[in-house]
Parts: sequence; C-alpha cells; structure tokens
Amino acid sequence: MKKHTFEEEIYTYHIDFVGHVNNIIYVQWLENARVKLIEAMGLSITQIADDDDLLPIITETNIKYKKPYFLKNKVHIEVWISKMNNVSAIFEFRFFNEKEELCSTANQKVLFIDKTSMKPSRKIVKYKENFERYYVPE
Repeated sequence: MKKHTFEEEIYTYHIDFVGHVNNIIYVQWLENARVKLIEAMGLSITQIADDDDLLPIITETNIKYKKPYFLKNKVHIEVWISKMNNVSAIFEFRFFNEKEELCSTANQKVLFIDKTSMKPSRKIVKYKENFERYYVPE
C-alpha cells in the first residue's frame, strides 16, 4: 500500500558532546512515528486501549545508523508496517536528511497485549483493515 511520511525537528538539546544527534533521540522519533502512523490509520493509542483493552508493547528495536544528523539538518521519516501477525506487527522506519540521503533505518516489533491479563491478544485483528492501509511487505 503506502508509507506514512513526516518531518521531525532537531533541537539543540538533541545534540550530544560529539556534535551530532544523540542515539537516544532516534528512539523518541520511533515513538513519534508509531503514534503518527496509528493516527494516519484513523486510530489512536487511547482508542485501542480504552475500547478494546489493548496495549502496544515494544518487544524489539533495531536501529542502524548510517549517517549522522547535525543541528542544521532536516529529518524526513517514513514509517510503515512490513509484517502483520495475529498479535503483533513489525513497524519499519527510514530516516533521510534534506539531501534525501539515507541516514538511518530501524524496525520495531510491537506486541498487542490484553490490558487486564497482560497476555498477547488477537483483538488487534479488529483493526486489520486500518493496518493494511500502510502495509508494505519487505
């Protein structure tokens, strides 16, 4: 289908002592990207939690840093779903600078668990059509 794209700002407090964006900022950008993708699907994290007692839990994060970001760079982010299972999904991320150079790639496995039992839940299949809008198999 398609990928969701947006931009993030780089602020002075993102810069570490080496002079480039600190690695932990990428984890924050991943969080923002997941939330923005779910919103683009026509959903919200609170809706899924409140209506279906489902919580998204990150069980795995992989980041490959290819090129650093500096204060004056622009951050263009692509996010999509590359794999869907009955209780989990793989979110993919690509980070580009203003020259359209690939700066980083990442993926995260998101497990959907029942809020009460804290065990994996198949209730997420209710939203399969929403997820399929941004499903791009790798």
